Amino acid sequence: MSSAQWSRRRAIGAGLGAAAFALTGCSGDSAPVRRLRLATGPQGGPYNAFGHALAQAVAGSGGPLEVVPVSTAASVDNLRKLDDGSADLALAMADVAEDAVLGRESFPRPAKVTALARVYVNYTHLLVPADGPVRSVGGLAGRPVASGAAGSGAQVVAGRVLRAAGLSDGPTPAHERQLGLAESVRALRAGTVDALFWSGGVPTPALSGLANELPLRFLPLDGYVGTLRERHGPVYTAVTLPASVYGLAEPVGTIGVGNYLLARDDVPASAVRALLQVVFDRWRDLLREVTAGARLEPRFAISTGEVPLHPGAVAYYRSVYG
Repeated sequence: MSSAQWSRRRAIGAGLGAAAFALTGCSGDSAPVRRLRLATGPQGGPYNAFGHALAQAVAGSGGPLEVVPVSTAASVDNLRKLDDGSADLALAMADVAEDAVLGRESFPRPAKVTALARVYVNYTHLLVPADGPVRSVGGLAGRPVASGAAGSGAQVVAGRVLRAAGLSDGPTPAHERQLGLAESVRALRAGTVDALFWSGGVPTPALSGLANELPLRFLPLDGYVGTLRERHGPVYTAVTLPASVYGLAEPVGTIGVGNYLLARDDVPASAVRALLQVVFDRWRDLLREVTAGARLEPRFAISTGEVPLHPGAVAYYRSVYG
């Protein structure tokens, strides 16, 4: 058990009595509305959809919060905004969030980031035209690849897969083109890239639309999970794109990465508790926007690895679930 896991369990076991006591009576008709800026992702993407759904759910709850979604480039950009104070809340992939907390890769120093919940799992998609020559990751050598927008979690995991496959340098590296999802879809359709990486829920509507226009092949990536875990930790898991989505005739093994709802450590505990109440009351509506068949359960939600839970989140889980 890591020190972060032990600290989380010890904190929940103790219940943060002082924090829970401080929250008593914080809500009420006279409470001022607190506005929280939520860094989401690009327009049309799943983070943006989740963020707007959460804002609507919070507005309809009648509580003392207002959530304002802010469009961004996604995970890396979101964590930087949290750290510099231009956002109060953010969505980010687990691998990037751990980089931020530990001060590695894209983050020169540890960022001021805490977790509220692990909300769902991203599935890494790598797709190519079905009638094209590429049938494995190795076949991307020397070819242009849409690897996700700069500042996105998709670009991080795509780069790590290509490095694991030996395609980030050497005589014939893959040529990464940092394109957002909409641009990537257009480029694959037009033939200006030979492959498209994406990390998101299943099904992702933009990819379902592309699959209806263009026969696609989804390349298996589960063989790289072990290498990624050795190099970057247990945030990566083996998951399966199920048969029938995107017209798949059979399941395709790939890489799963959790998505975290995050907050600055100075967001008041009372605001965190009120927000999580809405998240758990409305999780079916929220997850319907981004991925099919997912559930949000407490034991899943508190599994945030090296990213510490916000004290308000600990108090919420303790008060509701014991």
